[in-house]
Amino acid sequence: MAAQQFDMIVIGAGPGGYVAAIRGAQLGLNVAVVEREHLGGICLNWGCIPTKAMLRSAEVFHLMHRAKEFGLKAEGLGYDLDAVVKRSRGVAKQLSGGVGHLLKKNKVTVIMGEATIPAKGRVSVKTDKGSQELQSKNIVLATGARARELPGLEADGDLVWAYKHALNPPRMPKKLLVIGSGAIGIEFASFFNTLGAKVTVVEVMDRVLPVEDAEISAFAKKQFVKQGMEIREKALVKQLDRGKGEVTAHIEQGGKIEKVIFDTVISAVGIIGNVEGLGLEALGVRVEKTHVVTDPHCRTGVDGLYAIGDVAGAPWLAHKASHEGVMVAELIAGQKPHAVDPDSIAGCTYCHPQVASVGLTEAQAKEQGFDIKVGRFPFIGNGKAIALGEPEGLVKTVFDAKTGALLGAHMVGAEVTELIQGYVVGRQLETTEEDLMQTVFPHPTLSEMMHESVLDAFGKAIHF
Repeated sequence: MAAQQFDMIVIGAGPGGYVAAIRGAQLGLNVAVVEREHLGGICLNWGCIPTKAMLRSAEVFHLMHRAKEFGLKAEGLGYDLDAVVKRSRGVAKQLSGGVGHLLKKNKVTVIMGEATIPAKGRVSVKTDKGSQELQSKNIVLATGARARELPGLEADGDLVWAYKHALNPPRMPKKLLVIGSGAIGIEFASFFNTLGAKVTVVEVMDRVLPVEDAEISAFAKKQFVKQGMEIREKALVKQLDRGKGEVTAHIEQGGKIEKVIFDTVISAVGIIGNVEGLGLEALGVRVEKTHVVTDPHCRTGVDGLYAIGDVAGAPWLAHKASHEGVMVAELIAGQKPHAVDPDSIAGCTYCHPQVASVGLTEAQAKEQGFDIKVGRFPFIGNGKAIALGEPEGLVKTVFDAKTGALLGAHMVGAEVTELIQGYVVGRQLETTEEDLMQTVFPHPTLSEMMHESVLDAFGKAIHF
């Protein structure tokens, strides 16, 4: 049987792959997308979206307990974990179906199966019905990543969970150990802590949320501890002894090993790229630490082969994957898109309080030799934050003292994952402190703190 010809073949239909496929089709290319599991990938089915649905339930539950503060009455409070999970799965299912509809509407050929690249320009797909051969001058790898598993700490779905088990939990943990305090670990810690689990977080680095600005990490940690979490930094889980209904964790900290018993462990120690079984080595693709090495335009160095999203390395964010997908599709269609600048991509963590940032931290800016001006504004100085009953938070901005360029912005507090976009747009437009100072922010809003933080960096804050 002759191979089907396409202008572009995308392997993986996550937020990178399906967006690349749709953009390619919009530009008049004949596109095929190959997906082995679910349309929408991990993000939509087992990551960003269902976790946000669950965290929303936890947030509402938290607010219910605060009813009295707002002059309201709520009695007999409780939750049904199965119903929380069911809502979360429903949200994921609705969006996954939406991706299928969008691909169909844009006339993208969807092939469900496992892809390999036997030679340049060729894709072989193993489907339920046998195998299909496809051909294209342009192949886009969007195979994503999966949870990293450390020897001895592997998930079993019963006592030790990876993110998939935590999203569809077999029970409510009473005493929970979370290994790793990046976005995934801290979001699950926040969710189960809010629902009443006794949570301990172990982080190997010297602080939680280690990629964030140190001041923001410290502020967030204080809030987590206030909520009853135990945070252990510069600590390592050496081994897990699995027993009947319990796990004994050997936690090394400060040269001492302590044995602590938990009923559940969530491992969130990073991710590894899905690079195996594709035939990349034979094609001469460079893979470093499980990620495909690319240039700023996502080219792999093998003619006509691109890699986008998590499989192509940090930052491991869905919105980065989508943006790269659009860029690569435009490149293949003969356009001249800008390369994606990793420093202009915001990171958001949906724990309680939320954390969001873009650009350089204060420490990074100093390391890179910038003479900097730093501004801060606390939520307690903002009328809207107080009216919302959310006075705990901080907005921090970092500027180049010489040029006034916005080098970075870092926030912790209510709704900061929505606010950060203001600074993202500012960086994209190469804004200076002058532009931001002249901008009139609406009152009363949380966004006014963004203005005040800029003013503070130059000694002009009004409400602080």
